[in-house]
Amino acid sequence: MHSKVPLILLLVSILPLNVCGLHLTSPTEFSDELRVIKLDKNQYEMVSENKKLEYKRKNIPFLDVTNHVDENEYDLFNTGKQGSQFAFAMKESSTESSPVPVYPKQLSLQSTISPILKEVSIPNLRQSLETFSSFHTRYYKSDTGVESAQWLYDQISDIISESPQVSVTKFDHKKWKQFSIIVTIPGKKEGKIIVGSHQDSINLILPSVMSAPGADDDGSGTVLCLEALRLVIQLYNAGKFTPQNTLEFHFYSAEEGGCLGSLDIFSSYKENGEQVLAMLQHDVSGSTYKAQNEGYEPHMGLITDGTTQELTDFLKVVIDSYCDIPYHETQCGYGCSDHSSAAEFGFPSSCAAEGEFKLTNEYIHSFKDTIDKIDFDHLKEHVKLVLGYAIELASYGF
Repeated sequence: MHSKVPLILLLVSILPLNVCGLHLTSPTEFSDELRVIKLDKNQYEMVSENKKLEYKRKNIPFLDVTNHVDENEYDLFNTGKQGSQFAFAMKESSTESSPVPVYPKQLSLQSTISPILKEVSIPNLRQSLETFSSFHTRYYKSDTGVESAQWLYDQISDIISESPQVSVTKFDHKKWKQFSIIVTIPGKKEGKIIVGSHQDSINLILPSVMSAPGADDDGSGTVLCLEALRLVIQLYNAGKFTPQNTLEFHFYSAEEGGCLGSLDIFSSYKENGEQVLAMLQHDVSGSTYKAQNEGYEPHMGLITDGTTQELTDFLKVVIDSYCDIPYHETQCGYGCSDHSSAAEFGFPSSCAAEGEFKLTNEYIHSFKDTIDKIDFDHLKEHVKLVLGYAIELASYGF
């Protein structure tokens, strides 16, 4: 299904070649266009696409905000040089933060949620991840990245096929091939409860050429959200879950390019005056081997930097009530995943990972990020978190 690239084509594509430094660059890999990236709250830099890739190799997270910089500053941007640092201004619509809602201190739907937790299916998780990680790469600029997105869209369409009020939409980003996906379960109110994960993967040597199974990053987050969606729809169809607030599942494109897909979506939400009550991102959620080897108890990592403290505190209540493993607080750096896009536009956001950041799967962003490194019992606990978060907050009277 996914053909291997002939060796001669790989060799021709590499100019210049520096194997020891892993600085392998294809002349057709990136355009000469400079990008505006945001490295911290007030730190911007103009860089090439290759420089973005270098930052990712060094584990320096960032947001690519090129499409969201104030248009009045484009002249400065277009005449700048690579590496230039400026205090760019974001578009005016992004500058105001939404009020942080008051989240429940206690849970009220145990009788609805507890039974469905027993139906989380490890075989479903495994089967979905086997297929999703079998694409040669899910890189957002690649043809197989589009194929994997279409496969995911088809899976979602099957899940919601008997739910006519539930919709699935392709969010076209126009400037790259892979689309994002938004699933909407309408509530009586327009305020949104959002569950997110990113569908793309990357190999940091040659993204458009080399294999990137992305089983953990972020195949794990994608399939756990897919399984949670299946169970939410099961309750919805049975009349056991009637959302007061609109519940959305997002599957973002181009997170590996600097959260490009989620920035587009949350920018559009801000411009359209959408109310986001809560956003939970799952990124790198399935590997525990490093934690086990270093003597840590099985746990979830709750990101505390760049997130909304009140929402993170609510997640702690959900984990204590519905999950069989505890949480550890951890930090991942500015712009480390798509929850940062929600925060960038002033929306309450949170993020859960497989454990403390220092214990993250060391094989992500390579051809070794494969399904044999996934702990499906651990992934099951993350599904429980999503179910508790989504059903409790979608049913809550804000």
